[in-house]
Amino acid sequence: MAAGVLAAAALTAAGLMATGTSASAAEVPAHAVTGYWQNFDNGATVQTLADVPGDYDIIAVAFADATGSPGGVDFTLDSAGLGGYTEDAFKADIKAKQDAGKSVVISIGGQNGTVAVNDSASAANFASSITSLMDEYGFDGVDIDLENGLNSTYMSQALKSIAADAGPGFVLTMAPQTIDMQSTSAEYFKTALAVKDILTVVNMQYYNSGSMLGCDGKVYSQGSVDFLTALACIQLEGGLDPSQVGIGTPASSSAAGSGYVAPSVVNDALDCLAKGTNCGSFKPSKTYPGIRGAMTWSTNWDAASGNAWSSTVGPHVDAL
Repeated sequence: MAAGVLAAAALTAAGLMATGTSASAAEVPAHAVTGYWQNFDNGATVQTLADVPGDYDIIAVAFADATGSPGGVDFTLDSAGLGGYTEDAFKADIKAKQDAGKSVVISIGGQNGTVAVNDSASAANFASSITSLMDEYGFDGVDIDLENGLNSTYMSQALKSIAADAGPGFVLTMAPQTIDMQSTSAEYFKTALAVKDILTVVNMQYYNSGSMLGCDGKVYSQGSVDFLTALACIQLEGGLDPSQVGIGTPASSSAAGSGYVAPSVVNDALDCLAKGTNCGSFKPSKTYPGIRGAMTWSTNWDAASGNAWSSTVGPHVDAL
C-alpha cells in the first residue's frame, strides 16, 4: 500500500500530537492492513514471507510457542512444513518487508496458545524472551493473541518493559475475541487501555463468536455489517483512539468456523465508521475518520482464495 504513505504518515503524526498516542505508531501508516502469516501448513496456501502481498502493512508471524518456563516463549520456523524455508531466508524476508515500509511482529498465543503471565517473575520472563526474539529475527514488535485469558496487571507490565527496550518504532498489536472487548472491565480491554501510550492497534476477531452486544445495548449476530460496526463502537467509545481500532475478519469461509463476511462488507463497515456511509441498521452517533483499518486470518487463506480479501480491502483501507 505504497500510495499515500507520505500523506498517511503526516496524518498519523498530526493525530499523535492531538491524541497523545504513542509516537511509535507513526511507523505504521495511518490506515493499515494487518495479516497473520502461518508458520505451519493446515491446508491453506503455504507461503514464505516474500509471498505476502504488498497490501499488508503489518504481518503477524503466527505463532511463538510457550516454553517450560512460566511466561517464557520461543519461536521455531517450521522449515519442513513450509517446503524447506530456511531461517536465513526468513530473516532476509523480514528485512525486505521492512525495507518496503512494512512491519513484521511475532504473535503470541492463538487458539492453542497457553502463555501465562500472572506474576512479576513471569512478566519479566515474557518480556525478556520477546526482546530476545526481536533481537534474533528483527521483529518490529509483538502481537498479543491470547485466547485463554490474560492478567492485565502483569501483561501490561511486560509490554511496557518490551517497549522500553525496543525504543522508537515498536509495534504492538492485539487480537482479542469479541467477548474480551464487551466491557472496559474485561482483562483484555483493561490491558489495551493500560498500554494505550504504546499500542498500535487492536484488531478484534469478529468471528468464531456468538451473538454480542453493540454499544447501543442491542444484540447483534456475527456475519453482518452491523456486527462489525456496533461492536467496534464499544472500543471507540471505551477509551481507545480510533487509530487503535481495527476490524478482524476471516480471509475466506475456510479460515474460520463461523463469522466470515465478504471483503465488501468489511469495506462497508469501515465506511460506516469513518464516514457514516454504507451502514446497516446500526449507525454510530458520530464518525471516526481515523480508524486504523482491518485485519485478516490469514495471508495464507487469502492466497488460497486468490488474494480476494487483500486485493479488495487493501486499496479501500489505503483510500480512507
